Amino acid sequence: MRRAARFTIALVLGLALVTAVASVLVHRTTRSWFERDLKLRAQLAVNGVRNALLPHWSVAGQRQLTIRLADLTHDERVMGAAACSRDFALLASTEEFPSTIACDEFARHMRSGPGASPSSWNPYTTIKALPGGSVYLSAIPITNNGEAQGFVVLLQDLSFVERRDEMTQQFLLIAFFVLALAASAVTFVASRLSWRSWSDELRRVIRVGEQPREQRDAPEFSPILRDVRELVDRLIAERDNENEAGAWTPARLKQTLLKHLRGEKIVLLANREPYVHQFKKKDGNGSDEAEIEVIHPASGLVTALEPVMRACSGTWIAHGSGSADRATVDENDRVRVPPNEESYSLRRIWLTPEEEQGYYYGFANEGLWPLCHIAHTRPIFRSDDWNHYQVVNDRFAQAAAKEVDTEDPIVLVQDYHFALAPKLIRKHCPEATVLMFWHIPWPNSQHFGICPWRKELLHGMLGASILGFHTQFDCNNFLDSVDRFLEARIDREQNAVILHGHRTLVRPYPIAIEWPNRWLEGMAPVAECRRSVIEELGLAPDALIGVGVDRLDYTKGLEERLLAVERMLERYPELRGRFTFVQLAAPSRTVIERYKQLNESVEALTKRINERFAEGSYRPVILQRAHHEPPTVFRYYRAADLCYVSSLHDGMNLVAKEFVAAREDEGGVLVLSQFTGAARELTEALIVNPYDLEEASAALATAVHMTAPERRMRMRSMRSMLAELNVYRWAGRMLVDAARLRSRERLSGRLTDHFTPSSGSAAFGSGR
Repeated sequence: MRRAARFTIALVLGLALVTAVASVLVHRTTRSWFERDLKLRAQLAVNGVRNALLPHWSVAGQRQLTIRLADLTHDERVMGAAACSRDFALLASTEEFPSTIACDEFARHMRSGPGASPSSWNPYTTIKALPGGSVYLSAIPITNNGEAQGFVVLLQDLSFVERRDEMTQQFLLIAFFVLALAASAVTFVASRLSWRSWSDELRRVIRVGEQPREQRDAPEFSPILRDVRELVDRLIAERDNENEAGAWTPARLKQTLLKHLRGEKIVLLANREPYVHQFKKKDGNGSDEAEIEVIHPASGLVTALEPVMRACSGTWIAHGSGSADRATVDENDRVRVPPNEESYSLRRIWLTPEEEQGYYYGFANEGLWPLCHIAHTRPIFRSDDWNHYQVVNDRFAQAAAKEVDTEDPIVLVQDYHFALAPKLIRKHCPEATVLMFWHIPWPNSQHFGICPWRKELLHGMLGASILGFHTQFDCNNFLDSVDRFLEARIDREQNAVILHGHRTLVRPYPIAIEWPNRWLEGMAPVAECRRSVIEELGLAPDALIGVGVDRLDYTKGLEERLLAVERMLERYPELRGRFTFVQLAAPSRTVIERYKQLNESVEALTKRINERFAEGSYRPVILQRAHHEPPTVFRYYRAADLCYVSSLHDGMNLVAKEFVAAREDEGGVLVLSQFTGAARELTEALIVNPYDLEEASAALATAVHMTAPERRMRMRSMRSMLAELNVYRWAGRMLVDAARLRSRERLSGRLTDHFTPSSGSAAFGSGR
């Protein structure tokens, strides 16, 4: 039906274009016909009275000339007439002839022939606009023995031409509407009949039990039937699997590994380590032995993957960045984590300051990070940074090869820090199943082309067996980049890239968080969390609290967030003195100049807003620039009336999901940027454009004033979605896809080995 509608619109537009062209052609043609007719009529009229005019052709014969000229005006279309001498002086004219038309107006035109003498004069015609409308002027020479004595000027009415032209245009317009309606009706009827016929045929074919196969498998429907049957079979299998196994939990994820991967351990590559060991500052009590504390880094990647590794076991390979990291590893640079649980190994890689500066701060975070985020920061690419990036990627790939204990291990490569690692791992372990997940957005192909080493990055990533992104939009952007910059075959139907014979599946896997969240175990009730936060911040008992939790990063929209709070206080004065926004901001990448600028800007903005609206002990914005451990973060989540996530561009953003997970009381309102991946899933949040301060400030006020039943309805729906689509399901889907892919590759390899010419004859000849 949509195709029929598009065809009808195209047909109507075509008819409109044809009608417009026809209107112009008809107007020009009829106009030229009428002008030619008027010219001929003027010549015939003057020739008819020429002999009567010549005897009186002088000033003395003005009276008789006037009488003869009046005879010409008996025709209703002739409005007036005048006689002009060969010297272009007026001899006589009828009463209706306008005084504004002088004989000398025709001098230049009558003399424009081959010669200047009156013997060469030719008739001249023109259209002139008068106050009463346009008229047709004809200047017809009066000759005697081949010599022009002067000329007669006739004014003929053109209004009848204009009326007929208007009638013609109306007729064409009516014809257009009639044809358009007829074409639309015919197209509609034809589409309905064809759709009905197609639907009947499809239903007949799908009823597989009613007819013989040769009758039901119509050739034109074979591709559709094949795809539909495969989809139905897959959906039935997934449904049965879901019903049998129940909700996704750590136990179910382990069962999935045992079932599909024989319980194999997983090797994971990530720049950020899940647990950082730091020396505590000496407290001056005289002890020479420094104490070590364990810190959980502020990272969405760690938030998502750490529960998976606890469930799956294996080895997490990361950059050891803590001051006490070296003091806590064994001779192989490994340490068992989590503390007191020790469910998997953490293998630490050591980097020199130059390598960390070039690989991490330079290429990864001054180059790739701004390249992939639309946050108006210019990406910087340096050759030295690229060299360090290659060296570190190779070092991590070698470490992964040493950690595997099978010929075809499962290796998970995480994020933009290791774009080259999949290809390097495959070089060391050709049979490895490599899954790479890109945690940040992927830019469009034009923007990605900024990177000088774009081809090398794509080649490295396409070493993976499966390449995952948060959204299908990011997958499409990646495929477009491959299509533009590499000589590779893209299978759009299967969302796969075939490069040098290796096939990489490109899939969307929206990342999630663990459910239920372990940080909520044993946590105080919501009311108690709220009381403790109010006392800690010195707020009034009836204070309204908004919270934001982020790294100090320019992609998070911290400046826009604070400006929205300021605008809300401007627009809603009743909230001044009651509403306080608490921003937990973990310092990040402070050696990069852009991050230093952001830090100063956020501090200055906070100071300005507080100076504008502070009264007594009341501060509208409380900025806490420090690292906060998860229990503290979740306590603030539970205490807040709203959480504002204002990212300018984000892959997913797990803060939004953590806030929802923290509110088992079904209270609190999530205000969420439309530019996050989470906005596609948490649709019951108040979705805003963070650049639009009017919209964002109104949403904050709406969240504050929202009724309790509506809050519960929205939060209940989002929590239900998170419970089903948790991080164990995310990991399970990827690992099951990897297991299926590996099974197909093993089967394909066995078939290839069996049917090669060298072995095929022996196999068949031996009768095996």
